[in-house]
Amino acid sequence: MKNKKGWIRIVEAVVAVLLIVGVVLFVMNKGYLEKEDISTKVYKAQLSILREIEAEDNLRDDILAVEVSDLPVGWGAFEENGLIDVKNRILNRLPNYLSCEAKLCDMYDLCGFDNNDQKDIYAQSVGITATNEIYSPRQLKLFCWVEED
Repeated sequence: MKNKKGWIRIVEAVVAVLLIVGVVLFVMNKGYLEKEDISTKVYKAQLSILREIEAEDNLRDDILAVEVSDLPVGWGAFEENGLIDVKNRILNRLPNYLSCEAKLCDMYDLCGFDNNDQKDIYAQSVGITATNEIYSPRQLKLFCWVEED
């Protein structure tokens, strides 16, 4: 009889240890599970903004009216190059969790993001090629990052 009590205490101790380890692993893993991948959400928001600009005739005209000699046009120079409506459209359509900057480049140039202070930069581009009167292919690039709380 005494031998059975010893085995019961051993089983109780093993179950208690397993229970404690399970709770610790659950608590540690909870922080990992809550961190979601936001990249899909960011890319969808960027693509929505760019497609809207691409589809609107007056914004396309503004983009194609920029002289080739002025390209690339950085975010800070959008106003002086007649792209204030494009800039306002981007700013008005941004979700509150994102900050973005755009750059207008020649279609065949590789132009990147100049400000590398951010950790994760999400980039999308769209080609703006022509209207009925103008053929002057450009690419509008949108660089976004998630705002820290």
